[in-house]
Amino acid sequence: MVRVFAIVVLCVTAALLLSVDWVFDGMERLLMEAEPIIASHPVIGAVVFVLLSALSAILAFFSSALLVPAAVFAWGNVLTVCFLWLGWMLGGLFAFAVGRGLRSHKGGESRLPGRLEAYLPGVTQDISFPMILLFQLALPSEIPGYLCGFLGVPLRRYFVAMALAELPYAVGAVLLGESVVNREIGWLVALGVVGAILGFLLIRALHRRLDQPK
Repeated sequence: MVRVFAIVVLCVTAALLLSVDWVFDGMERLLMEAEPIIASHPVIGAVVFVLLSALSAILAFFSSALLVPAAVFAWGNVLTVCFLWLGWMLGGLFAFAVGRGLRSHKGGESRLPGRLEAYLPGVTQDISFPMILLFQLALPSEIPGYLCGFLGVPLRRYFVAMALAELPYAVGAVLLGESVVNREIGWLVALGVVGAILGFLLIRALHRRLDQPK
C-alpha cells in the first residue's frame, strides 16, 4: 500500500498548494531561476538528476518526485522521462547487487530486513518473469531489487522486468510534474486517482498470487 498512499498524499498536497496563488507564484519564480542554472551546466545537471533518481530507487525514504517539476520546466517531458527512467534503473541494479551481497556464504540463512523477509515464503529462485514484473509494478522499487538479488534471480530477467515496469511510472511522474508546472489542478487530481486505483489493484493481484498454494 506504500505506493498507493504516496501517490494520494503527493497529489492531494500538490493540488492544495497549487490552489494558493502565492505558493504557485513562488514556485514559478524558483523554476525560472533554476532554469538558467541547469541550462548553463547541462551535463552536470543531468548527471545529478539521474543520480538522485537512482538514490530514490535505493532508499525508501528518499523521493525524486520533488525534482520532477524543475526537470520538466528545464528539459521538457521526453528528456525528463529518459533521465528519470535511467536513474531508477541504475538504482534498481544497485539494489539488486546489494541483495546478492546479502546472500549468506554459509548455509543460505536469510540476512534480509524483516520487511523483505515477509515476501520470501511466496517466492523462489525460479520466480517467473510475470511475477517479477508484478512485484516491480506493485511494490516500491527498492524491494524487488533487493529480493531478486537475494534470491539469485538471473540479472537479465530482473533487468527486463524492471525496465518495463519503471517506464510507465516515469511517464506518470513526468505528467504529474507537468501538471504542477502548468497549474492543471484537475488533471493532477485525475492522474492521482487513476494512479492510486491502479496501484491498489496491482497490490491486490500480487497478494492473491502470493497466497496461492505452491
